[in-house]
Amino acid sequence: MIIGKKRLKQEHLQELIKQIKQKKELKELSDEYIQDYLYKFFQQEIKLFNQIVDDFNPKSANYKRVLKEVRAKLRRVYGLFRVEDQATKRREIIELYFIQPENEQLIKDILATHSSTKERLPFYEQLYKKIFAITKIPKSIIDLGCGINPFSIQFMQLKELKYLAYDLSEEEIGFIKRYFSLLHQQDPSFNGEAHILDALRWTRLLELPIVDICFLFKMTDVLDQGKGHKKSEEIIKAIPAKYVVVSFPTLTMSGKKMNHPRKGWIELVCKRLNYKFRLLEFSNELFYVINKGVK
Repeated sequence: MIIGKKRLKQEHLQELIKQIKQKKELKELSDEYIQDYLYKFFQQEIKLFNQIVDDFNPKSANYKRVLKEVRAKLRRVYGLFRVEDQATKRREIIELYFIQPENEQLIKDILATHSSTKERLPFYEQLYKKIFAITKIPKSIIDLGCGINPFSIQFMQLKELKYLAYDLSEEEIGFIKRYFSLLHQQDPSFNGEAHILDALRWTRLLELPIVDICFLFKMTDVLDQGKGHKKSEEIIKAIPAKYVVVSFPTLTMSGKKMNHPRKGWIELVCKRLNYKFRLLEFSNELFYVINKGVK
């Protein structure tokens, strides 16, 4: 890593990444994502970067400061919807599912191990029916920041589907790859791919194949990081899909109903970009089905 006239040795960079991932809520992050985040952090902390390069000492105050501040920033961005994950339980259920793939209840049990997918269990099938009633039956889908949402594919009841799943979690992407492989064995008309992708590097989205629909479920807070909504707008524009489905929670962290769940900013974005949208509201989540008109 080179910033200015200083270069951080590769072995020192790898050691930093390893130490950052010691925290359980960050261990699933890809090394590439953390490296990119460190680069952005050090660009804003040039003096600290120079000190780390000149004296790379895991016991030093500078080293500990880097770990503390970068971990805190990553927790705010990545850990927003993963704090309450039941990771160990999920691993056990997923492994059991691969032994007993005929047991459809295990899919629901997997989805119940993540707060967002658990909340959708009562209405997953209805959600997809309503989305597809607007978009028409899709042949291809991108799931950006997918988490374990791809395990809900059974509720879509689709044939001849191309499903592209992207997330930062190496473990979740690994599980999804295995799941997609199993689905293809059961039905060769299904083709799925799962890859590590940092949506904040939005120009990479331009390289993805054009699809019918992109899911962007509960992702805008993660993308914007409390700094307005420009990043979310850039990403929605860059996504190569005719329809983008963006969702937001309608409940507060304490479980109370929000007074104003609709998001004025995204409606203004759609108006400015001449995108049409339809609203789908469920008990705990609001979905904007945005028509970009991409062919």
